[in-house]
Amino acid sequence: MLARVITIALNTYRESVRARILLGLAGVAFAVAFYSLIVGAFTLQEAPRVVADLGAAASSVFSIVVAILIGATSLHRELEQKTIFPLLARPIRRTEYLLGKYFGTLLVITVFILAQGGLVLMMGAVLAGGSALKVIGVGLALAAVLAVASWRSARWRTFGPIPWALAMFACGFLMSSTAPLERNLILNSSMLCLLEVAIIAALATLFSSFSTPFLSSLFTVGAVIVGRSADALARLPKKFFGEFVHDAGVFLATVVPNLHIYVPERPLLTGEAAGVNTWNYVGMAAVQSVAYSAALLAIAAFVFKRRDFL
Repeated sequence: MLARVITIALNTYRESVRARILLGLAGVAFAVAFYSLIVGAFTLQEAPRVVADLGAAASSVFSIVVAILIGATSLHRELEQKTIFPLLARPIRRTEYLLGKYFGTLLVITVFILAQGGLVLMMGAVLAGGSALKVIGVGLALAAVLAVASWRSARWRTFGPIPWALAMFACGFLMSSTAPLERNLILNSSMLCLLEVAIIAALATLFSSFSTPFLSSLFTVGAVIVGRSADALARLPKKFFGEFVHDAGVFLATVVPNLHIYVPERPLLTGEAAGVNTWNYVGMAAVQSVAYSAALLAIAAFVFKRRDFL
């Protein structure tokens, strides 16, 4: 079972990285990271903080967009092109196919988060007083290795970004020791971003198991908006909104995953929050993410197994 899920996940990753729209989104996210340098130049001593904050925000926004796009369209594209039929005719369960699609989506987003995080860490290292020559040299070396390997091997052209993004993040983490707070922020926000996107991708997978791409995207966006506003919805005052709206807000906040916990305040991400252990916080967030994702995927598999494609 595991081998079949991995095969489908890698195939989903291969299809996704070839999509021009995803490459465009990644380019825009990297452009936002570089634009933060311009903004930081007007903040005197706060440039590393501005770059880290904008970089983390861009990573979160674009990861959510990618999760919705792939999760809502990948399955429908297989149905539209009728490539799903020869796959399901083989000894592959529908649940395995659905899980492969889901983990392939997560793999794409993980690569993006690592690459974006590594880029932001490197820029923060330079702004915090690190050696610009060293950072630029490492960045160019990594880019050159990826370019040469991609030119010599078609397989590396597809799967090369996986180890390259991991190397980018590792190098950025090691070189950003001159900006410890910003390094903690990027590290923790990247982990929380991936945990949040795991739930969003599961939501998109659930909706796409029975609906069209447009409706799946619409439902997922609505769930994200409600999830990010769960704390506010649960506290709507009856005096101003009435009992019905208050109860509806409490119901939505209870049913929809609370995504607000994955975008906490800056002091918690940097480890400066008094009385809060960041690693315990991330661990509890991981437990919730795994639980919600597993439940949503179980429902999606139940629905998908009973879907008639003809």
